[in-house]
Amino acid sequence: METKRGEIPNGVLDDLCSRFILHIPSEERDNAIRVCFQIELAHWFYLDFYVQNTPGLPQCGIRDFAKAVFNHCPFLLPQGEDVQKVLDQWKEYKMGVPTYGAIILDETLDNVLLVQGYLAKSGWGFPKGKVNEDEAPHDCAVREVLEETGFDIRDRICKDTFIEQKITDQLARLYIIPGVPKETKFNPKTRKEIRNIEWFPVDKLPCHRNDMTPKSKLGLAPNKFFMAIPFMRQLREWIAKHKLESTSSDEDFLSNGNTPCKPFRSKPRRSQIAMEASPCEGWTKHKQQKAFGQPGQCELADFLRVKNHNVKSNGRKHQDSPNVKKRMNERDEKKLQPRRLQDNFDAGTFISVTVPELFP
Repeated sequence: METKRGEIPNGVLDDLCSRFILHIPSEERDNAIRVCFQIELAHWFYLDFYVQNTPGLPQCGIRDFAKAVFNHCPFLLPQGEDVQKVLDQWKEYKMGVPTYGAIILDETLDNVLLVQGYLAKSGWGFPKGKVNEDEAPHDCAVREVLEETGFDIRDRICKDTFIEQKITDQLARLYIIPGVPKETKFNPKTRKEIRNIEWFPVDKLPCHRNDMTPKSKLGLAPNKFFMAIPFMRQLREWIAKHKLESTSSDEDFLSNGNTPCKPFRSKPRRSQIAMEASPCEGWTKHKQQKAFGQPGQCELADFLRVKNHNVKSNGRKHQDSPNVKKRMNERDEKKLQPRRLQDNFDAGTFISVTVPELFP
């Protein structure tokens, strides 16, 4: 039969039909939709092996290939059915099958992983695929991502973290997988399905079909990302919210909820660790004070000096004689004098201060 790019030899069609179609049960063979799924498998085999190893064979699409198979085996068509009508019904049925996959983000949440289909005109999209019968959505996502990228997300997937869209009546759900290192090696498990796998900056991908950002930033037309566009707006909102929550959580941890501070550092400085582990000499360990919102060391010494001066002893105040004041002040200053802090502490180091005993 003639196709757009030539003719598929009868011997090739005989082999493909015997491999994928003629062995299926007769009750299923009478279902043209079921036969179309088997023809799809035969088409993949044809591209993977015949076209790859036999020069001159036409690299036709699924519609032209299906027409060639139905014309080669006319008994596969229901009586009176037209090939084009059957293919339209099959396409409509396929569009009703949900697809599941994943949005894989790097550790900064600034880059996302996209895959490109094998055919020349294929665009970039997220790894995903159709669910099998009785297969759980998250299991389908794990399987499809593994097939298309070689990366196993089973231990990373969260069943409640996903973006879901209905595109031309077909449900598509993508689970968000953050924190994947950019150095990860990806390698598809299936032949002739995925041509390329690459990281793309999220802010350079289009949010709608007229968004020319990728044209100016990546040199690619927005229609090259038509499969990713429906998810981009929600993805950017999720990333912004996630980054804001992470920043707020870090600030709350450092400031104790009321004092502004520098951004959270994942690894504390050595000086900070040493200071927290070993308080300065001359200070007791009787009562630990919070590191934030407390008086300075000089203010604390003055405050305690005044309180100590006015405290009662045996029901009477201390005498106000100069000698008594002098001895008391010398004793207080000696007890309240802290050791000089190390010079290498910078402004970002927070120190836990200990209040001295008022009475020895």
